[in-house]
Amino acid sequence: MKRINSAFTIVAAAYMMVSCASNPYASTNRDHKKHTKELTKELEVLPPPNPGTASSLKYAEDWVGTTNFNLRKPNIVVIHHTAQDSVGQTLKTFTLERTQVSAHYVIGEDGEIYHMLNDLYRAWHGGAGKWGSNTDLNSSSIGIELDNNGSDEFSPLQIQSLLELLKDLKAKYKIPATNFIGHSDIAPTRKQDPNKTFPWKEMAKEGFGLWYDEIPEEEIKTLDKGNTLTTEIPQEIKTEVNDSVIVADAKVPKAAPLLDVTPKIALKIIGYDVSDMPAAIKAFKLHFIQTEVNSTLTNHDLKVLNNLYKKYL
Repeated sequence: MKRINSAFTIVAAAYMMVSCASNPYASTNRDHKKHTKELTKELEVLPPPNPGTASSLKYAEDWVGTTNFNLRKPNIVVIHHTAQDSVGQTLKTFTLERTQVSAHYVIGEDGEIYHMLNDLYRAWHGGAGKWGSNTDLNSSSIGIELDNNGSDEFSPLQIQSLLELLKDLKAKYKIPATNFIGHSDIAPTRKQDPNKTFPWKEMAKEGFGLWYDEIPEEEIKTLDKGNTLTTEIPQEIKTEVNDSVIVADAKVPKAAPLLDVTPKIALKIIGYDVSDMPAAIKAFKLHFIQTEVNSTLTNHDLKVLNNLYKKYL
C-alpha cells in the first residue's frame, strides 16, 4: 500500500510540474492565488476594523455581527475593445502589476474566452467615469475586453462568444437590459470603445442594451433634407415687411417636435454624464448612430434621442 501511495504521489507531482510548465501564466496565477488569500484574511478579521478615523466615535463595547449577509453582486456590464495588437499582448498587460489595469473577461478574435478574475472581485477596467448617478463603475460592474485594434470589425466568432457570455451573466446576476453599456458611455471624455463597428443593435435584440424604434423610410428622407417636420405656414397668414416675414403666432400650426425635452435632459435620463455636452453627444452617436460620430445632433439624431430617452425612463 505504501508503494502504491508513493507512486501515486510521484505521478501527481509530475503531472503538476508538467501542467505548470505548459502554462505560460503559471507564475502570475500563483500571484493571483496569493493575493486572493490576502483579501480573504482581511474579510475574516473579527470584529472588522472601524472605518476611517473612528477614535472620536462612540462605538459599543461589544461587537455584534449580523447573520444576514452575502457577497456583493455586479449589476452592470461594461464592454471594451483592447486597442492592442493581439490577445496575447492584452493578457500580458493584465498580468503585469505595473500596468494597474485588468478586466474580468477577455475574448479573443477566435472566440476563446479568458476568465481572468472572479465576477465578485473588483477589476480595474472602467477608471474614472459615470453612468447615471453611479460614479464608481468598477465597484458594481463586470468588465469585458474584446481583442480588437480599435478600428477593425469584430469577428463573428468573437461576437457569438460574447453573446453566450452575456446571456450567462444576465441570468446569473439579474442584470437589466439598460445596464449593458460601452466604455465610451461611462467615460465620454476619455474613451471611444468599443469602436463604431460594434453591433449594438444586434446586442439589443438579444436583450443586452436598448435600441430605438425604426424610423419610417419616408420620414428619414424628410429628416435628411434638414426639414424639422414643421407644417408649412399658409400663404394667407404671411405678411411681407421689407423682405421680412411676419407671422401671426396664433394662426401658425404647431410643429411636430423632434425632441420633447432638451438634448441635455434626454442624454442625462439615458445615463450619460452631460458635464461635457460635446463629449456626451459623441458617445451617444458612437453607440446609437455609428455612421457619423461627431458632437453635432442632426434632425435624425434628435428623433432617435427622443425615442430612446423614453425607453430609459
